[in-house]
Amino acid sequence: MVDHSAPTCPTAFGQEPPPATERRGVLRVRDGTAEETEDMLADEVPVALVYNGISHAVMMATPADLEDFALGFSLTEALIDHPGECYGIDIEAGPAGVAVQLDIASRAFVALKERRRSLAGRTGCGLCGVDSLDQVYRTLPQPAGAAMLAGGAVRAALAALPERQALNRLTGATHAAAWSDPEGRLAVVREDVGRHNALDKVVGALARDPALRTEGGFVVVTSRVSVEMVQKAAMAGAAGIVGVSAPTAAAVRMAAGAGLVLLAFARGDRFTCYAGRERLAP
Repeated sequence: MVDHSAPTCPTAFGQEPPPATERRGVLRVRDGTAEETEDMLADEVPVALVYNGISHAVMMATPADLEDFALGFSLTEALIDHPGECYGIDIEAGPAGVAVQLDIASRAFVALKERRRSLAGRTGCGLCGVDSLDQVYRTLPQPAGAAMLAGGAVRAALAALPERQALNRLTGATHAAAWSDPEGRLAVVREDVGRHNALDKVVGALARDPALRTEGGFVVVTSRVSVEMVQKAAMAGAAGIVGVSAPTAAAVRMAAGAGLVLLAFARGDRFTCYAGRERLAP
């Protein structure tokens, strides 16, 4: 759970990360006619999250807002309890990818090493840092109070989101995640080729600048709503999560148990409420 009274985590840069987009020559064919032209592609690079010198996870991510991504991932995956447990972030780009070096508190590092010890010998995992089935459905914080989610605010946030998706307008290849205030005003929008990464970037941005956060705010994602997305929204303290595509049954059960409003198939002026209908004002 994000502690908004905690100090934010400073960031330093080594070599600059690569650009988030790349222009490429393409051959576009329409109605049997071929045309040489150019297109913009969203890039993805290996990003290693390194905690006190130990690499914990490597993910393919869009090389933008990486400090937000690292801090948000650390919070939503419960690697740190609050931003104050991160003392610094150093981003180092190299030929093989980008290493994000995080300096975290001793307590958090001891817990991380214990988690890694239990993962030794495994070839991979579907949920990062999860070492047993018991940890998949972890206990989630309940939203503060019983904030209502207004349908008008949801529609306003959905209408405003496309204009804030600059990378997707160029490439058509990225997801977006956003934090909206209760009136539907978007405070933070982040993009990435990975839907989880985009949401982690939003959580990191809120942690780095608590002034962006509004009580009763909700998350909007341009993707389906899965268990991991509900977990991340709950860890961020959101009142609800709104997705443009379908939810999973497990995600609906988790949202209901965590007290989140879950809206899906949210497009234009339409959406379907799957959880928390008692707190929805259509």
